[in-house]
Amino acid sequence: MGRYFGTDGFRGTANENLTADHAFKVGRFLGWYFGTLKKQNGDLSSPRIIIGKDTRRSSYMFEYSLVGGLTASGADAYLLHVTTTPSVAYISRVDSFDCGIMISASHNPYHDNGIKLINSSGEKMEESVIALIEDYLDGKLHVFDKDWDEIPYAHDDKIGRTVDYVSGRNRYIGYLISLGLYSFRGKRIGLDCANGSAWNVAKSVFDALGAETHVINAEPNGVNINNNAGSTHIGGLQKFVVDNNLDAGFAYDGDADRCLCVDEKGNVITGDHILYIYGRYMKSRGKLVNNTVVTTVMSNFGLYKAFDDAGIDYAKTAVGDKYVYEYMKENDCCIGGEQSGHIIFSKYASTGDGILTSLKMMEVMMATEKPLSELASPFTVYPQVLVNVKVRNKSEAQADPDVQAAVEGVAEELGSTGRILVRESGTEPLIRVMVEAEDESTCRRYVDSVVEVIKKKGHAV
Repeated sequence: MGRYFGTDGFRGTANENLTADHAFKVGRFLGWYFGTLKKQNGDLSSPRIIIGKDTRRSSYMFEYSLVGGLTASGADAYLLHVTTTPSVAYISRVDSFDCGIMISASHNPYHDNGIKLINSSGEKMEESVIALIEDYLDGKLHVFDKDWDEIPYAHDDKIGRTVDYVSGRNRYIGYLISLGLYSFRGKRIGLDCANGSAWNVAKSVFDALGAETHVINAEPNGVNINNNAGSTHIGGLQKFVVDNNLDAGFAYDGDADRCLCVDEKGNVITGDHILYIYGRYMKSRGKLVNNTVVTTVMSNFGLYKAFDDAGIDYAKTAVGDKYVYEYMKENDCCIGGEQSGHIIFSKYASTGDGILTSLKMMEVMMATEKPLSELASPFTVYPQVLVNVKVRNKSEAQADPDVQAAVEGVAEELGSTGRILVRESGTEPLIRVMVEAEDESTCRRYVDSVVEVIKKKGHAV
């Protein structure tokens, strides 16, 4: 984990631990760094860097600060304005930008924000570049064979400029529409845009494909993003689908790189369900490369049982769509994702894309002529109990022989009827103890037994 950048960018509370000054310096570094790389390759043109943002009030502040830093270092900043994270990744790749920047804190409340960096291939920025940015923020930069107390400003005609690039967002919308293999005519679809990035994109796509589109939470005001809306507060969409007799509903998060679904009966279709439904669909068509779906360790035990029954192999990565994508790329897999709704279709995108995910669910519905409830029915979600234990030292608590013995004992007793997962929180002083089994009382009993050992050994605070 980096000093400022985690697995999903530089995130914090606006103007507290993520400030306009941070954004300016990130822009300064990126403009100078990519300009220097180009010069070393004999290219004297200005770096081209694309920027998108979500609907948070602070996104404007960070956008202007980034632009100030980029142009001061000689880069040209191309503005997509309010758009989705996957659109920035798409445009970075297809329009040959040196890098992309997305200003968003995803599913967090409006007072948080973040800076996500995307490389020219539309993937998350390399850790080596992130480390250099952090070194610059800390005043100890060493790169290009020398130490830098400060990096130079651009002068005269080398100062960068700003370009309105809303056409890039429109091209992305056109790309999504082009992926629609079926007309959605006759389908009544609900969309929850979380008052975020999807508000001016998702409806356009579904309308163009012929759906009767009903939208909620598409009136952003800068402070209502994710507020009782979107994929992290899906109850509103469940009620909306049932009350309006809709065929399906799709809920996005603040930057629209996640999607959860609601079937026609109002049941939630999680990211695990989506992996099962689309993985099985691809297998039936002979398109599931390596016969493998990539999951994370947090996927439900029931998903693996359903995959076993369907004859589908699976891989498990650490939590984070970054790790899912890395595994997919290294092992030539075509679908992977997280329970939270980050789903990656590597043939079409290099990152999770909520709107694309909803289109793929519609594709399966249209191709099979089955409702979402029927498509998801072979997958039984196992009950899960998760307890977070605040500890003095995460690594010491998890490495304790008695704690390990307790975990191994639970795993042995559960056998093939469930599983236990004990892991450290990436951001807090917590050990997370999770058990999945055929009934909740079993889950609770085994979780409590491990938590008791953690407390008995003095690790708990």
